[in-house]
Amino acid sequence: MKALMLVSELEDYTISFANGVAQHLQVALAVPHRRYANLASAFDPAVDLHLLDWPRHRSLANPWFLHQLTRLIRNERPNVIHLLSNSTLWLNFAAPFWRPIPLVTTVHDVDVHPGDSDTRKLPAWAPQLMVRQSGHVVVHGEGLKQLVLERYSKSPDRVHVLSHPAIHRYAELARHHKMARGPADGTLRVLLFGRIFAYKGLEHLVRAEAMLKDQLPNLRITVAGRGDDPWIFQPLMGETGRYDIRNRFIEDMEVAQLFLDADMVVLPYTEASQSGVLNLAAAFGKPVIVTDVGELRATVLPNGLGMVVRPGDVEQLASAIRTLADNSELRSSFGTSALAWATGPNSPEQVGAQAAAVYREVVGACE
Repeated sequence: MKALMLVSELEDYTISFANGVAQHLQVALAVPHRRYANLASAFDPAVDLHLLDWPRHRSLANPWFLHQLTRLIRNERPNVIHLLSNSTLWLNFAAPFWRPIPLVTTVHDVDVHPGDSDTRKLPAWAPQLMVRQSGHVVVHGEGLKQLVLERYSKSPDRVHVLSHPAIHRYAELARHHKMARGPADGTLRVLLFGRIFAYKGLEHLVRAEAMLKDQLPNLRITVAGRGDDPWIFQPLMGETGRYDIRNRFIEDMEVAQLFLDADMVVLPYTEASQSGVLNLAAAFGKPVIVTDVGELRATVLPNGLGMVVRPGDVEQLASAIRTLADNSELRSSFGTSALAWATGPNSPEQVGAQAAAVYREVVGACE
């Protein structure tokens, strides 16, 4: 069996997912050259990687690109096509020409996150139309499955739950380069990583830090990632020297060092579906503090990855940080469980096996 995967972004997810599935069946992956050329070495050799001149969604070159892409699909003759995201506008117009090959689409977020200016550039109808055109849909949790069932009136046997696989490439990069944690200086490092938009809850973390300035004088908050300017919360920061703000794109080696140095990773989100950051932190064996939104509770608690607090509850967030700060054994226990989860049931290989089973079910239903 061969699966042909298409995606225009989501590099970390795509690398983990494609590498995992390639352990169980043939995988061809078509992605934009501009985003993936420098990442080609991160793919397992079993992945048949096609780096395409994939235009941006406002480009007039898209019709010709779709023609070329359809030719590629016909040449590859896959048993199933899997769109790893429903956020590529132009694929809506090509999908009808791929029939009768069954089409599967992964929906990472049923609704656009508040303040997510990247995703809002796409017309609202585009991701919805792609879901409606797809015979089968993949989501990353039972709660998200229910949302899709309600939103799109899909049959339950056509909506499949596959976990977001652990993201190992940064931890592997750290091992390859023999990177080590920075020297112990008594500092407790809390990391908020990723695109810094409103729903990421930075304001709540800043307010929690202010509550801890006397109890945890050695606390240091690192905020790393592009997006909204974190310094808009400067009036709420007690001492700016307790913050390490990196409001920009973070290169791979720097990502690895940030996670090596972190004592805990916080996800104080006010809204979310799931989180790639959670899956990255697990690969480093880092404990997490997350809010009870989307699939985060259902992922963190059963697997012993860390602590869960109410979204927007600054006092509870501060208390959780204090608890982990004061208890190195608890941090270690959560971290050990996280690494076991990332290399075991949520490893790319295990998620890939589940995906392969979904593909066989989808193809079997079409025969």
